[in-house]
Amino acid sequence: MITAVGHADLTPATWELVRTGLRAHLRGLPPDTPALVRAGAGLQLAFGRVAHELGRRLVVLLPEHGDAPPGGNEGALRAHRELRALAAQIRLLPLDPLDRDACVSADERLVAGCSRLLAVWDGSPSSGQDATAHMVAYARARGIAVDVVWPAGAARERPRNAAPVRVP
Repeated sequence: MITAVGHADLTPATWELVRTGLRAHLRGLPPDTPALVRAGAGLQLAFGRVAHELGRRLVVLLPEHGDAPPGGNEGALRAHRELRALAAQIRLLPLDPLDRDACVSADERLVAGCSRLLAVWDGSPSSGQDATAHMVAYARARGIAVDVVWPAGAARERPRNAAPVRVP
């Protein structure tokens, strides 16, 4: 299986660059390699769409306590529903999506269950809001192949904490 993690605060122009990069990486893998994603907006949805577009079997992890994300954010609800519709298989995951530590633990389980990680990552260290560097280090420490997807011209929004996660 292959999964993707990465920054959520990408600029609008970067989303298309990232989708193109994800497509290129997925095309380079055996076609029977399934894609695994934790339900969510942003990169999760972009990766799920690309995997589905390329005919990959998509496995979606959903929080076990409910079929919709908490908070009622319309973009997150749409992303959640779309990933459910694209999924060839749904797995339940013990997770409180409002607890950052629980989300990091869930992403560690996600990465540990894969043989390859696509990291949409600019190389920056982990911060209190972004655990991408941690996920890359976690995968590498376990011998999981990591491909960094950071196309030329990619950028993150500034300031980091001001922009909401968009559904690309």
